[in-house]
Amino acid sequence: MPFSRGGPTVLRNGQALCKECNLKKGSTVINLRPWQKEVLIKSLNWLLEKREDRHFLINAAPGAGKTIAACAIAQALFDRDEIDRVIVIAPRREVVNQWAKDFQQVTGRFMARVTGSDGEVDQLGTDICATWAACQGLQDAFQALCRAQRTLVICDEHHHAAVEAAWGSSANGAFTQAKFVLVLTGTPIRSDGAESIWLAYDNAGAIQHPEEGTYTLTYGDAVDLGFCRPTTFHRHEGKFRIDLDHGESIFVTGKDDTALPKSLSRIEGLQRALRFYHLACTPQFDPDRVTPSVSGFQGTMVEWGCNKLDQLRDRMPNAGGLVICSSIEMAEYMVNLIELIDGERPTLVHSLVANPESKIAAFRNTDKRWLVSVAMVSEGVDIKRLRVLIYLPNALTELAFRQAVGRVVRSAGSEDDTRAYVVMPSMDTFERYARKVEMEMSPAHRRDKQDVLTKKCPVCDFECQPKDSECSSCGHEFPERKERFKSCDSCGALNPLHEKKCQSCGQEFGYSFSLTLEEAIRNGVIARAMDIDESDVQFAEQMSEEVRNKVFRSGDENLVRLIKVLPEESLGRLKTILDA
Repeated sequence: MPFSRGGPTVLRNGQALCKECNLKKGSTVINLRPWQKEVLIKSLNWLLEKREDRHFLINAAPGAGKTIAACAIAQALFDRDEIDRVIVIAPRREVVNQWAKDFQQVTGRFMARVTGSDGEVDQLGTDICATWAACQGLQDAFQALCRAQRTLVICDEHHHAAVEAAWGSSANGAFTQAKFVLVLTGTPIRSDGAESIWLAYDNAGAIQHPEEGTYTLTYGDAVDLGFCRPTTFHRHEGKFRIDLDHGESIFVTGKDDTALPKSLSRIEGLQRALRFYHLACTPQFDPDRVTPSVSGFQGTMVEWGCNKLDQLRDRMPNAGGLVICSSIEMAEYMVNLIELIDGERPTLVHSLVANPESKIAAFRNTDKRWLVSVAMVSEGVDIKRLRVLIYLPNALTELAFRQAVGRVVRSAGSEDDTRAYVVMPSMDTFERYARKVEMEMSPAHRRDKQDVLTKKCPVCDFECQPKDSECSSCGHEFPERKERFKSCDSCGALNPLHEKKCQSCGQEFGYSFSLTLEEAIRNGVIARAMDIDESDVQFAEQMSEEVRNKVFRSGDENLVRLIKVLPEESLGRLKTILDA
């Protein structure tokens, strides 16, 4: 079937795809977004008419709809008898599950899921979606499939495939003879400067692929077109006072270097342990050393996030929040802290939790308020109702930052007028990343108008006043919002959370948090929460589940304690040290 520049005609079961590129399956019509229609036409022109290169690059912002676009391209290639099967490589099990679901919805074809290196893909007569980790152990089997059949390979989250890394080299060997390759990315520049397979790079580290074989949709474009929600970044400020012996104190902020007294300056590693971000990721407790401190740095972050989530639920009743933590220990702490402040225990997912994919799916399909994660929901996972992100990760790269922001910007439909909010420690690294994202948005979308919006009735969509307890049109009763207060350190009076000074005595509220030196360096040897590069992160993802399972089966309590506080991303670095 020839390609028409006026728009492709895709046939399935005798039904035609109209010029507007709406996919029809039975009586169901899948409406492609305008950019997805454009990328479908451009990819077919590049792959089938030009035939200069078998790779087509889709560089689109997280949440814009790359998966559906890629499935539509696959269907068009099936209908033109250009391919026999599709193999998708995705980062995590949860993302693999999403691919299989979306692929069947668009194409009507079943997609098998392979998430372990012991799978037998050569016995599967179906399309396949596998994790990057599984790909390494199944290189020969995938290579044989590509030789035997005309195969389209879809490479999701392409930054995982660094040329010198294990995943990149195995994928390169496995799919050398694939007929076509779709490369999908929302973060086309790796912060560590490593190049990924299949595509050329310029001197600045950005992907350099022919313009005719590339479709780009920036985050700003996606916001302007309504495919993604605009983002507001809350820079959460803080000043930590570290109390020493003899009445001395050290003050640590996100803006200035920490000045150590001469008596401590010779202690190796102390300067690093007392960096602002490490303290921001150090659990703070009440004097009983058990109860999370609601007035500590993380407590005030959570209060701000809960208050914003309340406002968002006036527009989107099922809006949810996501917390990305630096370690399992920190995640468990945040779960207890949020329950203390918000009254509802969050869903917790990390590599040691049983059936994490089921818990993520359950969260997606309920109206629970908070999901707390360690590295499991930071990329690829699609939960459209997420709108607030509390960001305390271990890896501080721009790639990881943008992937995390992508979790809360996905549009929930044409009527969705909410914003996304990212609550992050106020420090130069995050500030630099946030400013880049902000500058991609048009000036109109940089302004936050959320506070002036009315309350939308979820039953009849009538616009009510923010303080209305029931809808004046249909009588629906709105859930009562939990009022949150903070106490004044000077007079003890309670004040609404948003107040900047005490309504009783006029004392200005600051963000000063006191820690003892022992508390400040408690996790200093292990939970550095700093500067983990992307190759370490990818390697750790590959091995973390197996390592943690072996540790817990060993019964060694010391190793179990270590593995609980050691961030998942640090496992790769630890192995390198031990090997040396």
